[in-house]
Order: sequence, then structure tokens, then C-alpha cells
Amino acid sequence: MLLRINPNKPNFEEIEQVVKCLRDGGVVIYPTDTVYGIGCDINKQRAVERVCKIKGINPEKANFSFICHDLSHLSDFTKPIDTSTYKVMKKALPGPFTFILEANNSVPKLFKSTKKTVGIRIPDNVICREIVKHLGNPIMSTSVHDEDEIIEYTTDPEMIHEKYKDIVDIVIAGGYGNLEASTVVDCSEGEFIIVRQGLGILEEFM
Repeated sequence: MLLRINPNKPNFEEIEQVVKCLRDGGVVIYPTDTVYGIGCDINKQRAVERVCKIKGINPEKANFSFICHDLSHLSDFTKPIDTSTYKVMKKALPGPFTFILEANNSVPKLFKSTKKTVGIRIPDNVICREIVKHLGNPIMSTSVHDEDEIIEYTTDPEMIHEKYKDIVDIVIAGGYGNLEASTVVDCSEGEFIIVRQGLGILEEFM
């Protein structure tokens, strides 16, 4: 179904509708501050497997990130980080970044790669952060890609719904998405390494 949510002032009942879907093991497509994402509750293994099937990827090799409401989720899923890394993250987030950190033992096994890291996202987007806040734990995130060789990401939620309506439970229409994904920064070794340059400019926060 296509669910329209005001991107500036989400309606509580609509957010709760999405949260109920996630708690029931549903898969949703939602807006972020960059591109639209496909995701589910990180604790629902079958839902995670559904997302992998949609994307055509092996769960054990996938590089998913967790969408969190704020930095308070960090200690739940990552090993302690140094002060300099925390300061940069605090300045840069919410924003268009994915920070790769060392995972702790609380991360569901399905998300642990051989490197034992986890990507943390706190988008500057009210809708997805409100969903996470009311859900009570992060949702997994992977980008909605387009098959077009020129346009990598679909920005129109109506077109996304047309394509995915039979394979996901809810597509949230929360305004047009961006054409550029988040900047991925690997901090797992104590340095800031740009894995993928996207919308965020890390130097502005260093």
C-alpha cells in the first residue's frame, strides 16, 4: 500500500501504522535525507531475508546499515568509540552519513560480516526517525536502486510504489528522494576512511 505522510509533521496514527507493520515482520520503503530505503525491524529475521531476496543479495555478505533515532542507540550495538570519533559523529548527525563502527555482541548474527562491523545511520528526516523512535529499536536500511543505467536511484515515491507494491507491505510517500546516497565513513580502525563519497561532506565536521 502507498501511505502518504507529511514529511514536516508526521501524523502519529500513520507512524503507528508503519510501526505495527514492522513489529509484525513487515517490509517497508521509507524516505531518508538521501535516497529512499527498503527496511524492516532488525530483530525480524524472516523480514531481513525478504529484503535480501528483493535486493538479490546474500544476507551474510550484505552491507546493511541500522537507522537509529539518535546517538543513544550506539552503545546498544557498537563497541566503545573514542572521543574524537564521537565528536565528529555528534556534529555530523543527523545527516547524510553512514558511519561504520565495530559491532558488539548485541548485533543480530545475521548482520555480522566477517569484519564484525555495523553501519550506523541517523538521517535528517523526521519520518524515518519517528518510526524508529516509536518502534524502540533500529530498522535496517538498504537503498532503493533503479535499473536505469543513468539514474541510479528512483526519487519519486509514486514510481517506487508502482514497482514494489506487490513485494513490500508499505511504501511511504514522504516527498521526493535525493539522487545521491549517504557518504560512508569507516571508523572501525580508529581513522576516518571514506568508503563511498555521497551527499555528506565529512571535512565540514572535522
